[in-house]
Amino acid sequence: MHNDGSRQGEQSEELHADAELDLRGVICPYNFVKTKLKLETMKAGQVLAVVLDEGDPIRNVPRSVSDDGHAVLKQEPLAQAYRVIIRKKPDA
Repeated sequence: MHNDGSRQGEQSEELHADAELDLRGVICPYNFVKTKLKLETMKAGQVLAVVLDEGDPIRNVPRSVSDDGHAVLKQEPLAQAYRVIIRKKPDA
């Protein structure tokens, strides 16, 4: 089966981020705090892309935002980092 990459491009469009944070080099818990503060400025249902380092950041931040009620839609590996796609929870 030949894969020309077009499907992957379609997926990326579905998960278009309304905002993006690059938190490489930011240690725990500051990367979660910055993610949480950014989500607070966004509207319900908007999508935030966060770039996190390997190790504690990628283990802790997605779990913490999920615990806050947000949806982690996708985690994709980058070179020595990860891009996490988060949808802000509906307003209560």
